[in-house]
Amino acid sequence: MSDMIRQFHIADPFWKRYEDLLTDVVIPYQEAALRDQIPDAEKSHSIANFKMAADVMARGAEPGEYYGMVFQDSDLAKWIEAAAYSLVQKPDADLEARLDEVIQTIQEAQYPDGYLNTYFTLKRPDKKWTNLREAHELYCAGHMIEAAVAYFEATGKRNLLDVMCRMADHIYERFVVQQMPGYPGHPEIELALMRLYKATGNEKYMELAAHFINVRGVDPEYFFKEAQKNDWCVWSREATDVQYMQAHQPVREMKVATGHAVRAVYLYSGMADLAATTGDASLVEACHRLWDNITNRQMYITGAIGSTVHGEAFTKDYDLPNATAYAETCASIGLIFFARRMLELEPQGRYADVMERALYNTVLAGMQLDGKRFFYVNPLEVLPGISGEVAGYKHDLPQRPKWYGCACCPPNVSRTIASIAKYAWGVKDQTVYAHLFMGGSLDLTEELGARISVTTRYPYEGSVVYELDGAPITLAVRIPEWSGHTKMVVDGMPMVVRPKDGYQYIKGASRVELYLDMEPKRFYANPKIATDSGLVAVQRGPLVYCAEGVDNEEEILSLRLPADGAIHVEDPTNELCGTVKLVAEGYSIQTDDSLYSTSRPKLKPTDIVMVPYYTWGNRGLNQMRVWLPEL
Repeated sequence: MSDMIRQFHIADPFWKRYEDLLTDVVIPYQEAALRDQIPDAEKSHSIANFKMAADVMARGAEPGEYYGMVFQDSDLAKWIEAAAYSLVQKPDADLEARLDEVIQTIQEAQYPDGYLNTYFTLKRPDKKWTNLREAHELYCAGHMIEAAVAYFEATGKRNLLDVMCRMADHIYERFVVQQMPGYPGHPEIELALMRLYKATGNEKYMELAAHFINVRGVDPEYFFKEAQKNDWCVWSREATDVQYMQAHQPVREMKVATGHAVRAVYLYSGMADLAATTGDASLVEACHRLWDNITNRQMYITGAIGSTVHGEAFTKDYDLPNATAYAETCASIGLIFFARRMLELEPQGRYADVMERALYNTVLAGMQLDGKRFFYVNPLEVLPGISGEVAGYKHDLPQRPKWYGCACCPPNVSRTIASIAKYAWGVKDQTVYAHLFMGGSLDLTEELGARISVTTRYPYEGSVVYELDGAPITLAVRIPEWSGHTKMVVDGMPMVVRPKDGYQYIKGASRVELYLDMEPKRFYANPKIATDSGLVAVQRGPLVYCAEGVDNEEEILSLRLPADGAIHVEDPTNELCGTVKLVAEGYSIQTDDSLYSTSRPKLKPTDIVMVPYYTWGNRGLNQMRVWLPEL
């Protein structure tokens, strides 16, 4: 666990609400979902799978019927990780006892040789390690490793850590010592092994992570050969789309982000972590190329990635449709992982800019404001009656479900929000980096002999005040790219803002006042993005805004935003948990009911009300649009 999770205590209105929501509502709700206790929601059966596997391994029972996706174990692992972080924020003896009970069950489900996976224990015990492409054994192991590290660092208990060290030792024996061929179809274990290495100091875990990264794509036909040997499959015997699995070439030769978006950014995160730890120049260069391709050619304005439902994948540069976007919540979380590791590699504000964009827009949109419903897919345009219903649009749901069979996103959101401190702050070479703007107190007494108190009402207000106490330090404050007119006052004196690599460095100050430019801004897409041609999006601070039908009397598709029209910032209300709305001077297009007409449409002046994208879909079924035509 990053020390920041212990050292930083949140105390601002925005993130404190999320912290309380997580500990009081989301963690218990998701536990109930994992125990199949949410009425009218798809069941998980994840905990039940482990109980059945424990009965088989510890008590010699006959296998029960496995239920769920092949990677169902990972849902429980991500929830354990989130719950571990929540124990740091809010100690809860009852939750900790329930976690220990679940972990005991996991321990009992483990094979004597360290192997752990309920799908294979219950369903295919004779097929272990025979289908790395589809069966997600290494993916599930990775998530449980992450949970084990988090729980150990939160509580000091080694019960789950010892279980997963044995599993990692088992994997090391097979793939490194015995030199069995193969690598994961779904990357994740690479970044998890780096976390395990840092938690334990056992270098063979970093060696194993490097092994999986280094062998990937060296034989692009590996998964095809594996499928040819198999007499069983999970979904399909086809194994020819090597780009989908990032297996088309060695990682150091990759130039373009391809394939399943979550798999890709999980892989790149592991690569960046390994590169930052070892200084591997060729790996650093590959990470730079892949980062630039994603953020300059394949990323939505909301920080979403993965533009197609077919393979949940990247497609081609500048192919970013709005109404049929896939934009999986987990993919933006993975992009945040990648960004944070690139910051460890080199502190450049462009990484934190993207991290912030993905966090405040797509990731927060992935969970309803009450913490009890979740989006898997995050479109930038929704039309009830088409979205979620028409072929090609069925994946773009207009409302969040309670849970779903493939429930990777809900606990992923939980563990990300619960560990937000490690994304907000960084320390490198005696410099403290403020990557994100969150109110609270940061205690670096043991590390640097200093403490930092932050006061802000971000993201709705642009002032951020840092008060530093103790030993003098260098504070590096990110200056966001979107803030056109940034002001700073240091110890009562104005400072000229001249950021280096996106950060303003201040040495030995006791009080730093940052004033960000919070004027609403119009954003225009690269003309190569066909679906955004002639359209404009509005952003204020880090928040992308959208128009919803519930706020606008006119049909959303009829709204037009004039280039010279004013955009007013409304006072916050209690609606949508205190959000700030924008009201823009605009027009609606008035036509007759004919499908086509030779008559020029008439313009009717109207106010266009917009809300932050992360809040959409919280007030019932209605239309939504991020990009609006400009007049």
